[in-house]
Amino acid sequence: MAGQLPPEGVEMAPLRHSLPAGTVLWRCHEEQFGAGEFNPNVAHEFFKGSRFDPTEKDPYPYLYAALDPVTALSEVLLRSVEFGDDGVRQIPWAQASRYVLSAVRTTADLSLADLTTAEGLAAVWQDDWLIDTTEYAGTRYWVRVIRERCTGVQGLWWTSKRCRPRPALQLFQDRCPDAPLDRRPLECLRLASADDVRRVNRLLAPLHAVVSAPQD
Repeated sequence: MAGQLPPEGVEMAPLRHSLPAGTVLWRCHEEQFGAGEFNPNVAHEFFKGSRFDPTEKDPYPYLYAALDPVTALSEVLLRSVEFGDDGVRQIPWAQASRYVLSAVRTTADLSLADLTTAEGLAAVWQDDWLIDTTEYAGTRYWVRVIRERCTGVQGLWWTSKRCRPRPALQLFQDRCPDAPLDRRPLECLRLASADDVRRVNRLLAPLHAVVSAPQD
């Protein structure tokens, strides 16, 4: 809820989503990071960055993921991409080529704050603003509030804005057990590869989106 300050002296009791050990997660991540590697970089408190990125006021390594490859791709590649005159969203290869699509597996049970329902959002004193707005300074502040009030939460679980109604998630490395992900990719597609881009485009086709062909 935009403009809302968290109430003082009230216990926050988020609803929990249990992510069992052995769950396959898909990531669309920059090639500089390994398949199971957490991102140690913090975002500016007010500018750039993604929805739930940490800031210097609460720095921690983090990792975004999804349960299926299409959602993982959509969350990264379909931000502010408009439909063309042909009804297709063109994703520039120069932008996409920095990324890798990887599948990994969880090695431990993880407990995430469930933000996929009105009840789950209300439990952290929020509404759909938290998962839909593009005012990321506010959402980055609110994840800090959740972490401060709920020390047992190991990440977030919400409904993807770009691939509804499928879930997206974020893990907090400082709250997870050691090596929470099997770093060996079950699958790995490099978007710098023309062959792999063709496979990615087959995944994106139902969403009327395509990565432009790599230039020779």
